[in-house]
Amino acid sequence: MTDFDTFQPLNQRDLKLSIIAAIGINNELGANNALLWRLRDDLQLFKQLTMGHCIIMGRKTFESIGKPLPGRINIVVTSSFIDIEGITLAVDLNHAVEIARSTGDDESFIIGGGQLYGYAMDLADKLYVSFVEAEFPEADIFFPPIYYTDWELTETKEYYKNEKNEFDFTYKVYQKK
Repeated sequence: MTDFDTFQPLNQRDLKLSIIAAIGINNELGANNALLWRLRDDLQLFKQLTMGHCIIMGRKTFESIGKPLPGRINIVVTSSFIDIEGITLAVDLNHAVEIARSTGDDESFIIGGGQLYGYAMDLADKLYVSFVEAEFPEADIFFPPIYYTDWELTETKEYYKNEKNEFDFTYKVYQKK
């Protein structure tokens, strides 16, 4: 997808690159281009964190959302041409980060999908992950492995199944060591 040899080292960037995701017990992200759960509290965390920032996503993630998310700069990484008002196209992750940097944003978010998360994992400065306490055998998209020796846990909050949340989940924030 991109040649990381030309990517600026993280400590030389003026932009923090963060990953935000919700994943099942077995790193499940979705099935048939859709989420596997309804977690209103997680969606509120997502909105609170990403509002006013650049969000970087793959084409399939954009298609699953169906429209640009308001209050954010929507950057879609794709080799296809998409002509939709409110999105900016990037040819690869490097290009997407350059676009985000050019906006003056101080923190931009990778919001999916699985392939883009895989490319971004080594480049990310921070992870915001909601760990959903359930298994989803129908999943066909997965989050890449997190090598916890590379990350420092900085925040944890528990959420419980209720009328807003279909499953228990634990929200965790990790900073790159």
